This record gives sequence, C-alpha cells and structure tokens, in this order.
Amino acid sequence: MIVPYTTTYFSPSKEYRRLSLLLLIKEMPHSSQHLLAEKSHLSSSMVNIYIRELSQAGLITVSGKTNRTTEYHLTENGQKKLFQDFISFSSEAVQIYASVKREIIRLLKQYETNGIRTVVLYGASDTAEIVMSAIPHTRLVVIGIVDGDPGKQGRLFNGTLIQTPEAISQIDPDAVLITSFARQDEIYNNIETIMGDNIKVLTLTALQQLRQPPLPELTRKAIQPLWTESP
Repeated sequence: MIVPYTTTYFSPSKEYRRLSLLLLIKEMPHSSQHLLAEKSHLSSSMVNIYIRELSQAGLITVSGKTNRTTEYHLTENGQKKLFQDFISFSSEAVQIYASVKREIIRLLKQYETNGIRTVVLYGASDTAEIVMSAIPHTRLVVIGIVDGDPGKQGRLFNGTLIQTPEAISQIDPDAVLITSFARQDEIYNNIETIMGDNIKVLTLTALQQLRQPPLPELTRKAIQPLWTESP
C-alpha cells in the first residue's frame, strides 16, 4: 500500500488521494469509511466525497446498509484504473529517485577528488539505499555500515553486515558518511563521542567535511551548502 504523506515539496494531489483509496479498497474491502479516512490521512467527509465520485465513475461498488456491513469493491474498470494510475505514479517516483541519485553521485565525486576512497555509512536507511546504488559510479568503496539502532545491528544491508557505531575504529575507513538527512546532528554528535577528532565525517548536504583532523578549526559553522546558487 502507498502510504499518503504531506511534505513541503510533494503534497498529495487529488489523483494521488484517489489512487491511495483505490489501493486501500483493493486490499481492505471490508473497511469502514472511518478506517479508510484514518489510513489515507483524510477526513471522513473527504473520504465520503471520494467514495461517491469513484462509485459514480463506475470504479467501485458499494454494498451493505450499515457501517458494519458496508463493503467496497473495485469494478473491472476500477482494476484497470488502479493499474494505470499506479504505473503513472511509479514512473514519476522513479524519475524523482533517478534525479536524487544523480545529485548524490555528483556529491560523492566531489569527496572522491579530495582523496577519500573508503567510507563507512552511518545509517542503514532508505537514503543509504540510494547511496549504495550511487557508489558504483564513483571510485569510493563502502567497507562498512553502522547504525545506532540495536534492531538493525547484526542484519545484512545490501549484503553488508550492519555493525554498531563503536566498530568504526576497527573498520578504519578514510571517512564516515552520514546517510541520513533528518538525523545529521544527532549522528554527528554520536560519532564525536565515540571517535573524537580521529575521523573525517562527511554528509550529503555539505561540500566540506564536518570534521577533518588536519584542520581542527573546521567546524560545522564552516560548512558550505552544496546547493549554492550561481552568481
């Protein structure tokens, strides 16, 4: 199921909401409108409007006289519509993914020109998945993955064992790359606690390393954004 979300740059459209509801109905035909509203992050009144529109368009059928007995089912046209819309949605999502991957490749190559070759990824996340797919397009080599979540430690991530952050010193990379956009400060502070000033720390949002031993005066205040506007 596609989980609806609202962000600054990707606010769900009406088409997205309809697709979400069609998927929910396909997977949970016995759901009440209240449950559909909860799962789709819509109000019950909005779900009622969408249900009416989908029914009038011949995409779903509604049966039952009470909330307890109501069922929603996709019609043949509803199945076709769901398939078509999902393909369109997936195509757009892949384009966004490819764009992000190209930008990450560009950023990694900048670190590569600074002499970085071996890296440990900190954060077994969706972001790390994209980084792993971008790495083969550079001369960088991932020699380890660490994560502070005990639930992830000991598992495989793209064929690499997820270790504790304390393993960084034993792995001995040229640098640690933080593969999280939301938790950068938290992870940076954790690395600082474990490693002190003995490791270079790289991010996906800064042109310079957060910390580099030969340059002790370089701090987070000295970070230059990668996405700077041309003069």
